[in-house]
Amino acid sequence: MMKTIVTLCLLGSAAAFAPAPSTPRPATALMAKSKALPFLEAPPKLDGSMAGDVGFDPLGLSEIDDVGIDLYWMREAELKHGRVAMLAAAGVIFTTMVGSWPGWPASAGKCQMDVFWDVWEDKPNYFVSALVFISMAEAVSGVATTSGRESGLREPGDFMFNPLKFKVTDDLKLKEVKNGRLAMLATAGMIVQGLTTHESIFANMASK
Repeated sequence: MMKTIVTLCLLGSAAAFAPAPSTPRPATALMAKSKALPFLEAPPKLDGSMAGDVGFDPLGLSEIDDVGIDLYWMREAELKHGRVAMLAAAGVIFTTMVGSWPGWPASAGKCQMDVFWDVWEDKPNYFVSALVFISMAEAVSGVATTSGRESGLREPGDFMFNPLKFKVTDDLKLKEVKNGRLAMLATAGMIVQGLTTHESIFANMASK
């Protein structure tokens, strides 16, 4: 039962909402066609002003504006899930190729999900610590999201964390969104592949 719950949580973390801006579209553009789905009309609130917005919202999520969930919140959620997924995908590739830290269950060449369960059984205190850290980070994130949405002075996902002093351009924002979406798909694939084949990602790639 515990493995099922944890697995569902991992898969849920690899999903995110379609992005959309908070600024309504001009009335003259309401009938524009979606770039992603040209046979459908573009969602009214998606005008392409946010990085990665190509009018893809078949479920109409961009129209939600209730219980604290709106377009600003959804973009914040997408960026957060994308960043976590990029770290997760890089971590799986690195540990599968190089191995784990000394004192941790061996991971080189092994199925990533089998290694996950080995760590779960061997070092449960690390998972508790991680949950405490995540809860604290979520509290900070929640305050930033709420205040930013109310003030309009903060872009979704902006935590003023730029130690390498990158110039934040529209092109860089687009690259982050695209890589984050790709990483979410990749991470979900790694989880499902690991649970079904019990082989490493590279062993599955090499198999015919």
